[in-house]
Amino acid sequence: MVGAGGIGCELLKNLALAGFGEIHIVDLDTIDLSNLNRQFLFRNEHIKKSKALVAKESAGRFNPNVNIEAYHDNIKEAKFNVAWFKGFGIVFNALDNLDARRHVNKMCLAADVPLVESGTTGFNGQVQVIRKGKTECYDCVTKDPPKSFPVCTIRSTPSQPIHCIVWAKSYLFTEIFGTSEDDAPELDHSEDSENQREIENLRRESQALKRIRDSVGSEHFPRLIFNKVYKEDIERLRSMEDMWRSRRPPQPLDYDEVAKEAVEVGSTIAQKDQTVWTLAENFAVFVDSLRRLSSRLAADRAKAETGTTAILSFDKDDVDTLDFVAASANLRSHVFGIETRSKFDIKQMAGNIIPAIATTNAMTAGLCVLQAFKVMRNELDKAKMVFLTRSTERVISSEPLRPPNPTCPVCSVAQSTLEVDISRATLDDLVERLLKAKLGYGGEFSINSEAGILYDPEEDQNLSKTFKELGLKSDSFITVIDDEDEDTKVNVVFSIAEKALGEDAEPILLPEDFTIPTKPKTAAAAEDANGHVHALPNGTNGTNGAATTNGALPVIGKRKRTAEEAGADTANDSAKKRGKVVTAPPAEDDIVIVDDAGDGAIVIDDD
Repeated sequence: MVGAGGIGCELLKNLALAGFGEIHIVDLDTIDLSNLNRQFLFRNEHIKKSKALVAKESAGRFNPNVNIEAYHDNIKEAKFNVAWFKGFGIVFNALDNLDARRHVNKMCLAADVPLVESGTTGFNGQVQVIRKGKTECYDCVTKDPPKSFPVCTIRSTPSQPIHCIVWAKSYLFTEIFGTSEDDAPELDHSEDSENQREIENLRRESQALKRIRDSVGSEHFPRLIFNKVYKEDIERLRSMEDMWRSRRPPQPLDYDEVAKEAVEVGSTIAQKDQTVWTLAENFAVFVDSLRRLSSRLAADRAKAETGTTAILSFDKDDVDTLDFVAASANLRSHVFGIETRSKFDIKQMAGNIIPAIATTNAMTAGLCVLQAFKVMRNELDKAKMVFLTRSTERVISSEPLRPPNPTCPVCSVAQSTLEVDISRATLDDLVERLLKAKLGYGGEFSINSEAGILYDPEEDQNLSKTFKELGLKSDSFITVIDDEDEDTKVNVVFSIAEKALGEDAEPILLPEDFTIPTKPKTAAAAEDANGHVHALPNGTNGTNGAATTNGALPVIGKRKRTAEEAGADTANDSAKKRGKVVTAPPAEDDIVIVDDAGDGAIVIDDD
């Protein structure tokens, strides 16, 4: 079970009472005061303690015969690898963020373990059973992307607290401790005239921050960052007088002046997450969190293997990263005269947390267990996708599980494990010996890792590097994408298993029975006598044989008529719009559908 929050508490109780013999819980979060109104396994004395560990203790009292194992960890940690997931009969998701859901979905597909996915939003809830090769996976249906904000607003003219929070989380934090601003999904990089200019300015500022980043851990590091983003950049913005004719200009901050005010701030201020901090308190948390994060980054760099870059990622449940983002955002809000927010409020906004309702969580958790029974009895055909909606007619509705989307980038792929001697095997061995010689790839394909592109016909500088030099180790994933026009292979995802192979053995080994299917071809659609274009049956264009209720093929579009056909029909069409015209006499009891007014309304003539 991944997640021990609102749904997770209810679900763990249900699983224990239903007699599931062994349950493993993974959750990174700690208990907060705001959790207690709906996460009933926790009490006031549990605040600041691990959700997973307390949930284990509390739920264990419902059924002492159940063996519960708890992990106060991030499910994305390397130890929760494919082999670990294979040890379970079923996996439940009780998560509150898109990235973690996608990760667990991918791992369950790789391990071929059934997943029961769930989620709630206010009064709405959903439960979905996911089974590799038999049902839609979490990514088969495109999810709405997170809201993004124009770079020009985030960089130059913020007017709301969320603008400052996005700046702190997706720009400042990533530039100092993570990856480039180009990778931030919350920054809209659309290149209209104003935004394009600000994108270039942002990139120049990013380069300056990268130079400061080299001094991470030094005594002067907080001062360098502070002066750069709260003084120098702000003074540059103030110099653009036209920008501030109709709005309040930002006010730069001086490091030494604010530092004097912060001398009296206590070391426990960061723990007061429900109060709005003063300027001095935000400064104190900013400096302290910078030092904490710098120490973590230095420790990660010391442990990092050759060829890899140590980075930190923002997580709303990571106290150090949240403290930095909260303080940084509030300092920027102060500069621009925007209302500052408490750390608690910023956590909700930065973490995209959606308010939950206890009864919705309880109902959703119950539905999860009911669907799990069907999966574990091998009655997948009886499992449903279930929805909760606040309606006067029907609160619970369901529909049959849908088959996998043949174009899904996650579950339509072929998957296998490569045994690799990472110190000997090179990328060239993978390309030439395995992909081309054994699996029949042509010249047009690319290889990607989680860090980015490793190879394509125009990017071959990595061919001589070993897997170890490329940072590919046990439980790393690589994806091979075939770009051939004919008989195109589906994408292939390989998980890496390190193995010391003898000098005489191949440095990369693939299971002998592994095969790669080709992508389904899209056949030409059929056309009826009226020029309507119909989907062809299943097996010809991947439409799953969808049909209308009377057995006819569904209309998916209308062919554009030629000029000759259009001219021949003009008079007839005009006549039809003027009166009740049918092209053939109806049978005595037929219902005739006509268009009397020509305004698009459908009228049934029942004379």
